[in-house]
Amino acid sequence: MLCVEVVFSAQAGQAQEWAVRLPPGACLLDALRAVGLETSAWPAGIWGRRAERSQLLRDGDRVELYRPLLVDPKVARRERFARQGARGTGLFARQRPGGKAGY
Repeated sequence: MLCVEVVFSAQAGQAQEWAVRLPPGACLLDALRAVGLETSAWPAGIWGRRAERSQLLRDGDRVELYRPLLVDPKVARRERFARQGARGTGLFARQRPGGKAGY
């Protein structure tokens, strides 16, 4: 028997986890069926990497369902940088008194 963990988060900060035992040769879709999430249209993966629902599972795998992103991470980073300004991030955050910019 394979021991697999299925993780799902419908909202930020609320994660549900199930420990599932499946027969050898089970696929990702079998794990989702075992917890009643087979009809979900969201992308799924194993250990943080997107995978097809036909992907075979191994003992100890972590099956995850991924919510769609609300904001592109690159856009969010640019917006944070614009709010904080150049002096509040990166190398300039901890400048020595009297030191040159960037040191």
